[in-house]
Amino acid sequence: MAAVTAAMVKELRESTGAGMMDCKKALAATNGDMDAAVEFLRKNGQAKAEKKANRIAAEGLAWIANDGDHKAAVVEVNSETDFVAQNEKFRTYVAKVAKQALDSDAKDMDAFMQEKWEDDPAETVNEALVAMIAVISEKLSIRRFEKVEEPEGVVATYTHGGGRIGVLVDAKTAVVNDEVREAVRNVAMQVAALNPSYVSASDVPADFEEHEKEILMAAIVKENEELPENKRKPQQILEKQLIGRLNKELKEICLNDQIYVKAEDGKQTVSQYLAQVGKANNTTITIQKFVRFEVGEGMEKRQENFADEVMSQVKHE
Repeated sequence: MAAVTAAMVKELRESTGAGMMDCKKALAATNGDMDAAVEFLRKNGQAKAEKKANRIAAEGLAWIANDGDHKAAVVEVNSETDFVAQNEKFRTYVAKVAKQALDSDAKDMDAFMQEKWEDDPAETVNEALVAMIAVISEKLSIRRFEKVEEPEGVVATYTHGGGRIGVLVDAKTAVVNDEVREAVRNVAMQVAALNPSYVSASDVPADFEEHEKEILMAAIVKENEELPENKRKPQQILEKQLIGRLNKELKEICLNDQIYVKAEDGKQTVSQYLAQVGKANNTTITIQKFVRFEVGEGMEKRQENFADEVMSQVKHE
């Protein structure tokens, strides 16, 4: 059996990021064969990943990669803890996933995970993820990605909170200069802050609108019935109240109709702001779509506190 030297352990640690004892065991098990030892660690990572499958990974990063003005991609990669989300190895890995998404033609997560990993085409995106789980020793997952391309305008990007929120905004415009770029990026910041659901009222699905009408009318009717009988309003007034409340709600969830967060008068809407900038630059700026990823949205969160987790581990030592 070949002797396992400290230099070999150091080389394996640097190439894989795995722990010192894990590297030593891998080299001993593979008779000092470096490539086989890397494979051994990956297989060990696979086992760890399976053990971690029922654990919650709702932290992590939303990260963006872009190629000039016309193409960008955003990904969400999850970890179990925020501590790992701040780890430089993890952040470097997530940036590579974002670049992979930028260059990918995959239409769904299954296809994306089976692509050749750009950083090492000998493995797939999924295999690279398994290897990173071995390095980080936490459950990790690539939850979602989306790529936006706009050949006739600009795709603005904005990352908030060091990667808690990632936003892409696709704007069609005949003029792309610094002022237009800044305006669309300001809109991306608006999307991060106020989380609209749609670009404009025309994008709101009819079934959603009908459902909201039912809810709002039920509330209006209840309020009316609670009034003294001599102060109750007739049906036609209730219908007008419904329209007013629905319009107010739509203004809150539709980007173009939201009050622009930097509006000096506190009244200017996003669409009015873009019209103002467009006029000043002899163009029309039209928001085509936006993408907003917030880490862990809609996912179950960890409920254990740190002390409980430590005690749980101690009991199983």
